[in-house]
Amino acid sequence: MFLIALGNVLITLLYAAPGFALCKAKKVSADHLSTLSVVLVYICGPCMIINSFLKMEFSWPTLGEMGLFFVITFVLQSVFIGVMWLILRKKFDDCRYRVLTIGAAMGNVGFFGMPIISAILPDCPEATCYSAVYVFSMNILTFTVGTFCLTGDKKYMSLKGVFINPTTFGVVVAIPLYIFGVGELLENNGFSILTSAIELVGKMTTPLCMIILGIRLATVSFSRLFMRPLVYLTCLLKLIVFPLFCYLAVYFLPLTFAFKASILILSSAPCASVILNLAEMHAGETELAANSVLLSTLMCFITIPLLVLIL
Repeated sequence: MFLIALGNVLITLLYAAPGFALCKAKKVSADHLSTLSVVLVYICGPCMIINSFLKMEFSWPTLGEMGLFFVITFVLQSVFIGVMWLILRKKFDDCRYRVLTIGAAMGNVGFFGMPIISAILPDCPEATCYSAVYVFSMNILTFTVGTFCLTGDKKYMSLKGVFINPTTFGVVVAIPLYIFGVGELLENNGFSILTSAIELVGKMTTPLCMIILGIRLATVSFSRLFMRPLVYLTCLLKLIVFPLFCYLAVYFLPLTFAFKASILILSSAPCASVILNLAEMHAGETELAANSVLLSTLMCFITIPLLVLIL
Protein backbone atom coordinates (compact mmCIF):
# COMPACT_ATOMS: atom_id res chain seq x y z
CA MET A 1 0.00 0.00 0.00
CA PHE A 2 2.95 2.31 0.70
CA LEU A 3 4.27 1.90 -2.85
CA ILE A 4 0.82 2.39 -4.36
CA ALA A 5 0.37 5.60 -2.40
CA LEU A 6 3.87 6.83 -3.26
CA GLY A 7 3.49 6.08 -6.95
CA ASN A 8 0.12 7.74 -7.30
CA VAL A 9 1.10 10.84 -5.32
CA LEU A 10 4.23 11.25 -7.45
CA ILE A 11 2.24 10.83 -10.68
CA THR A 12 -0.23 13.42 -9.45
CA LEU A 13 2.59 15.84 -8.68
CA LEU A 14 4.12 15.23 -12.11
CA TYR A 15 0.97 16.63 -13.69
CA ALA A 16 2.22 20.02 -12.45
CA ALA A 17 5.38 19.80 -14.58
CA PRO A 18 3.80 20.86 -17.93
CA GLY A 19 2.24 23.94 -16.36
CA PHE A 20 5.51 24.88 -14.69
CA ALA A 21 7.53 24.37 -17.90
CA LEU A 22 5.08 26.24 -20.13
CA CYS A 23 4.97 29.18 -17.74
CA LYS A 24 8.77 29.35 -17.52
CA ALA A 25 8.93 29.19 -21.33
CA LYS A 26 6.42 32.08 -21.41
CA LYS A 27 3.94 30.04 -23.43
CA VAL A 28 1.28 30.58 -20.77
CA SER A 29 0.80 33.24 -18.15
CA ALA A 30 -0.54 33.28 -14.61
CA ASP A 31 -3.14 35.69 -16.01
CA HIS A 32 -4.78 32.64 -17.61
CA LEU A 33 -5.36 30.92 -14.27
CA SER A 34 -8.75 32.46 -13.61
CA THR A 35 -10.18 30.98 -16.82
CA LEU A 36 -8.68 27.56 -16.17
CA SER A 37 -9.93 27.65 -12.58
CA VAL A 38 -13.49 28.36 -13.74
CA VAL A 39 -13.38 25.32 -16.05
CA LEU A 40 -11.96 23.22 -13.22
CA VAL A 41 -14.44 24.29 -10.55
CA TYR A 42 -17.64 24.65 -12.58
CA ILE A 43 -17.31 21.79 -15.08
CA CYS A 44 -14.68 19.20 -14.15
CA GLY A 45 -15.34 19.17 -10.40
CA PRO A 46 -19.09 18.47 -10.57
CA CYS A 47 -18.53 15.82 -13.27
CA MET A 48 -15.98 14.11 -11.01
CA ILE A 49 -18.50 13.99 -8.16
CA ILE A 50 -21.37 12.79 -10.38
CA ASN A 51 -19.18 10.11 -11.97
CA SER A 52 -18.16 8.70 -8.57
CA PHE A 53 -21.83 8.16 -7.67
CA LEU A 54 -22.82 6.79 -11.10
CA LYS A 55 -20.24 4.01 -10.67
CA MET A 56 -21.80 2.88 -7.39
CA GLU A 57 -24.52 0.26 -6.96
CA PHE A 58 -27.13 1.67 -4.61
CA SER A 59 -27.67 0.35 -1.10
CA TRP A 60 -29.26 2.03 1.91
CA PRO A 61 -26.44 1.00 4.30
CA THR A 62 -23.86 2.64 2.00
CA LEU A 63 -25.96 5.79 1.78
CA GLY A 64 -26.13 5.81 5.57
CA GLU A 65 -22.35 5.47 5.77
CA MET A 66 -21.98 8.47 3.47
CA GLY A 67 -24.23 10.49 5.77
CA LEU A 68 -22.17 9.40 8.78
CA PHE A 69 -18.96 10.28 6.92
CA PHE A 70 -20.36 13.75 6.25
CA VAL A 71 -21.21 14.28 9.93
CA ILE A 72 -17.88 12.98 11.23
CA THR A 73 -15.74 15.01 8.82
CA PHE A 74 -17.79 18.12 9.55
CA VAL A 75 -17.33 17.66 13.31
CA LEU A 76 -13.60 16.82 13.06
CA GLN A 77 -12.83 19.89 10.97
CA SER A 78 -14.91 22.11 13.26
CA VAL A 79 -13.26 20.78 16.41
CA PHE A 80 -9.75 21.14 15.01
CA ILE A 81 -10.39 24.71 13.86
CA GLY A 82 -11.89 25.43 17.28
CA VAL A 83 -8.82 24.05 19.07
CA MET A 84 -6.54 26.10 16.83
CA TRP A 85 -8.58 29.20 17.62
CA LEU A 86 -8.32 28.57 21.37
CA ILE A 87 -4.54 28.17 21.10
CA LEU A 88 -3.97 31.18 18.83
CA ARG A 89 -6.80 33.53 19.79
CA LYS A 90 -4.46 36.04 21.43
CA LYS A 91 -2.62 36.34 18.11
CA PHE A 92 -5.71 36.61 15.92
CA ASP A 93 -5.11 40.29 15.28
CA ASP A 94 -2.34 39.04 12.98
CA CYS A 95 -3.99 37.65 9.83
CA ARG A 96 -1.12 35.17 9.39
CA TYR A 97 -2.44 33.15 12.32
CA ARG A 98 -5.97 33.27 10.96
CA VAL A 99 -4.71 31.80 7.68
CA LEU A 100 -2.76 29.20 9.66
CA THR A 101 -5.90 28.21 11.58
CA ILE A 102 -8.05 27.35 8.59
CA GLY A 103 -5.10 26.07 6.56
CA ALA A 104 -4.46 23.44 9.23
CA ALA A 105 -7.83 21.75 8.64
CA MET A 106 -9.09 22.47 5.14
CA GLY A 107 -7.59 20.21 2.48
CA ASN A 108 -7.73 19.52 -1.23
CA VAL A 109 -9.85 16.42 -0.64
CA GLY A 110 -11.59 16.56 -4.01
CA PHE A 111 -9.14 17.44 -6.78
CA PHE A 112 -6.16 15.79 -5.04
CA GLY A 113 -7.66 13.38 -2.50
CA MET A 114 -10.23 11.60 -4.67
CA PRO A 115 -7.83 10.09 -7.26
CA ILE A 116 -5.36 9.12 -4.53
CA ILE A 117 -7.96 7.29 -2.46
CA SER A 118 -9.35 5.64 -5.59
CA ALA A 119 -5.90 4.21 -6.32
CA ILE A 120 -5.18 3.12 -2.75
CA LEU A 121 -8.62 1.53 -2.22
CA PRO A 122 -9.54 0.24 -5.71
CA ASP A 123 -11.94 -2.38 -4.31
CA CYS A 124 -13.94 0.21 -2.33
CA PRO A 125 -15.82 2.39 -4.85
CA GLU A 126 -17.64 4.06 -1.95
CA ALA A 127 -14.33 5.69 -0.95
CA THR A 128 -14.56 8.14 -3.87
CA CYS A 129 -18.07 9.06 -2.74
CA TYR A 130 -16.70 9.66 0.76
CA SER A 131 -14.40 12.20 -0.86
CA ALA A 132 -17.38 13.98 -2.41
CA VAL A 133 -19.29 14.27 0.87
CA TYR A 134 -16.07 15.39 2.61
CA VAL A 135 -15.81 18.22 0.08
CA PHE A 136 -19.42 19.10 0.84
CA SER A 137 -18.82 19.27 4.61
CA MET A 138 -15.72 21.40 4.07
CA ASN A 139 -17.68 23.69 1.77
CA ILE A 140 -20.17 24.44 4.53
CA LEU A 141 -17.35 25.32 6.91
CA THR A 142 -15.57 27.40 4.27
CA PHE A 143 -18.39 29.91 3.98
CA THR A 144 -19.31 29.93 7.68
CA VAL A 145 -16.73 28.97 10.30
CA GLY A 146 -13.78 29.44 7.95
CA THR A 147 -14.83 32.89 6.79
CA PHE A 148 -15.69 34.00 10.32
CA CYS A 149 -12.40 32.63 11.66
CA LEU A 150 -10.44 34.44 8.97
CA THR A 151 -12.24 37.80 9.25
CA GLY A 152 -13.64 37.85 12.77
CA ASP A 153 -16.80 39.42 11.31
CA LYS A 154 -20.11 37.56 10.95
CA LYS A 155 -21.19 39.75 8.04
CA TYR A 156 -18.86 37.83 5.73
CA MET A 157 -20.52 34.49 6.54
CA SER A 158 -22.63 33.42 3.58
CA LEU A 159 -25.36 30.78 3.70
CA LYS A 160 -25.90 31.48 0.01
CA GLY A 161 -22.30 30.45 -0.62
CA VAL A 162 -22.90 27.20 1.26
CA PHE A 163 -25.75 26.07 -0.98
CA ILE A 164 -25.13 27.83 -4.29
CA ASN A 165 -21.79 26.55 -5.53
CA PRO A 166 -20.53 23.88 -7.97
CA THR A 167 -19.74 21.31 -5.27
CA THR A 168 -23.23 21.43 -3.81
CA PHE A 169 -24.66 21.23 -7.32
CA GLY A 170 -22.60 18.12 -8.03
CA VAL A 171 -23.70 16.40 -4.80
CA VAL A 172 -27.37 17.40 -5.19
CA VAL A 173 -27.43 15.99 -8.74
CA ALA A 174 -25.37 12.89 -7.93
CA ILE A 175 -27.29 11.54 -4.93
CA PRO A 176 -30.68 11.10 -6.70
CA LEU A 177 -28.85 9.52 -9.66
CA TYR A 178 -27.23 7.12 -7.21
CA ILE A 179 -30.47 6.31 -5.33
CA PHE A 180 -32.40 5.55 -8.53
CA GLY A 181 -29.55 3.59 -10.12
CA VAL A 182 -29.37 5.87 -13.14
CA GLY A 183 -25.79 4.91 -13.95
CA GLU A 184 -26.69 1.23 -14.30
CA LEU A 185 -29.84 2.08 -16.29
CA LEU A 186 -27.83 4.15 -18.76
CA GLU A 187 -25.22 1.41 -19.13
CA ASN A 188 -27.84 -1.29 -19.69
CA ASN A 189 -29.89 0.70 -22.22
CA GLY A 190 -27.21 1.74 -24.68
CA PHE A 191 -26.38 5.14 -23.19
CA SER A 192 -22.96 4.26 -21.86
CA ILE A 193 -21.54 6.98 -24.12
CA LEU A 194 -23.14 9.54 -21.77
CA THR A 195 -21.62 8.07 -18.62
CA SER A 196 -18.28 7.75 -20.44
CA ALA A 197 -18.42 11.44 -21.35
CA ILE A 198 -19.08 12.43 -17.73
CA GLU A 199 -16.27 10.14 -16.59
CA LEU A 200 -13.83 11.60 -19.11
CA VAL A 201 -14.53 15.20 -18.07
CA GLY A 202 -14.32 14.20 -14.41
CA LYS A 203 -10.94 12.57 -14.96
CA MET A 204 -9.63 15.87 -16.33
CA THR A 205 -9.99 17.36 -12.84
CA THR A 206 -6.73 16.25 -11.26
CA PRO A 207 -4.42 16.94 -14.25
CA LEU A 208 -5.98 20.37 -14.78
CA CYS A 209 -5.76 21.19 -11.07
CA MET A 210 -2.08 20.27 -11.01
CA ILE A 211 -1.29 22.11 -14.25
CA ILE A 212 -2.76 25.24 -12.63
CA LEU A 213 -0.61 24.55 -9.58
CA GLY A 214 2.47 24.20 -11.80
CA ILE A 215 1.79 27.56 -13.45
CA ARG A 216 1.33 29.18 -10.04
CA LEU A 217 4.53 27.54 -8.77
CA ALA A 218 6.48 28.99 -11.71
CA THR A 219 5.56 32.51 -10.60
CA VAL A 220 6.68 32.05 -6.98
CA SER A 221 10.05 33.03 -5.54
CA PHE A 222 11.54 29.78 -4.25
CA SER A 223 13.51 31.61 -1.59
CA ARG A 224 10.29 33.06 -0.16
CA LEU A 225 8.45 29.75 -0.58
CA PHE A 226 10.94 27.81 1.55
CA MET A 227 12.02 30.51 4.01
CA ARG A 228 8.83 31.33 5.95
CA PRO A 229 8.51 29.37 9.23
CA LEU A 230 4.72 29.72 9.35
CA VAL A 231 4.42 27.91 6.02
CA TYR A 232 6.21 24.90 7.52
CA LEU A 233 4.01 25.05 10.61
CA THR A 234 0.88 25.07 8.43
CA CYS A 235 2.21 22.08 6.47
CA LEU A 236 3.06 20.20 9.67
CA LEU A 237 -0.41 20.71 11.07
CA LYS A 238 -2.24 19.91 7.83
CA LEU A 239 -0.16 16.98 6.61
CA ILE A 240 0.61 15.21 9.90
CA VAL A 241 -1.19 16.52 13.00
CA PHE A 242 -4.67 16.88 11.50
CA PRO A 243 -4.81 13.45 9.77
CA LEU A 244 -3.50 11.71 12.90
CA PHE A 245 -6.08 13.57 15.00
CA CYS A 246 -8.86 12.47 12.62
CA TYR A 247 -7.71 8.86 12.46
CA LEU A 248 -7.37 8.60 16.24
CA ALA A 249 -10.89 10.03 16.63
CA VAL A 250 -12.43 7.18 14.59
CA TYR A 251 -9.92 4.39 15.28
CA PHE A 252 -11.86 2.78 18.14
CA LEU A 253 -15.31 3.24 16.57
CA PRO A 254 -17.12 0.23 15.03
CA LEU A 255 -16.54 1.36 11.45
CA THR A 256 -15.29 -0.43 8.34
CA PHE A 257 -11.65 -0.41 7.27
CA ALA A 258 -12.56 1.58 4.14
CA PHE A 259 -14.30 4.20 6.27
CA LYS A 260 -11.34 4.68 8.64
CA ALA A 261 -8.78 4.53 5.83
CA SER A 262 -10.74 7.16 3.89
CA ILE A 263 -10.76 9.45 6.92
CA LEU A 264 -6.98 9.17 7.24
CA ILE A 265 -6.11 9.50 3.54
CA LEU A 266 -8.50 12.34 2.74
CA SER A 267 -7.62 14.33 5.85
CA SER A 268 -3.94 14.07 4.85
CA ALA A 269 -4.55 15.91 1.55
CA PRO A 270 -2.57 19.16 1.14
CA CYS A 271 -4.01 22.58 1.93
CA ALA A 272 -7.04 23.51 -0.14
CA SER A 273 -6.77 26.27 -2.72
CA VAL A 274 -9.92 27.78 -1.20
CA ILE A 275 -7.65 29.07 1.58
CA LEU A 276 -5.95 31.30 -0.96
CA ASN A 277 -9.33 32.42 -2.27
CA LEU A 278 -10.50 33.38 1.22
CA ALA A 279 -7.25 35.20 1.93
CA GLU A 280 -7.56 37.16 -1.30
CA MET A 281 -11.17 38.10 -0.54
CA HIS A 282 -10.88 38.98 3.13
CA ALA A 283 -7.55 38.92 4.86
CA GLY A 284 -4.60 39.90 2.79
CA GLU A 285 -1.58 37.69 3.56
CA THR A 286 -2.13 35.96 0.24
CA GLU A 287 1.52 34.99 -0.01
CA LEU A 288 1.34 32.82 3.11
CA ALA A 289 -1.85 31.19 1.85
CA ALA A 290 -0.44 30.55 -1.63
CA ASN A 291 2.85 29.22 -0.29
CA SER A 292 1.04 26.94 2.17
CA VAL A 293 -0.97 25.42 -0.68
CA LEU A 294 2.11 24.99 -2.88
CA LEU A 295 4.51 23.66 -0.27
CA SER A 296 1.99 21.28 1.33
CA THR A 297 1.26 19.85 -2.12
CA LEU A 298 4.96 19.30 -2.77
CA MET A 299 5.54 17.77 0.66
CA CYS A 300 2.59 15.40 0.64
CA PHE A 301 4.46 12.96 -1.63
CA ILE A 302 6.41 12.10 1.55
CA THR A 303 3.69 12.37 4.19
CA ILE A 304 0.79 10.51 2.53
CA PRO A 305 2.74 7.28 1.81
CA LEU A 306 4.14 7.33 5.36
CA LEU A 307 0.72 7.82 6.92
CA VAL A 308 -0.69 4.94 4.85
CA LEU A 309 1.74 2.64 6.69
CA ILE A 310 -0.33 2.90 9.88
CA LEU A 311 -3.42 1.41 8.23
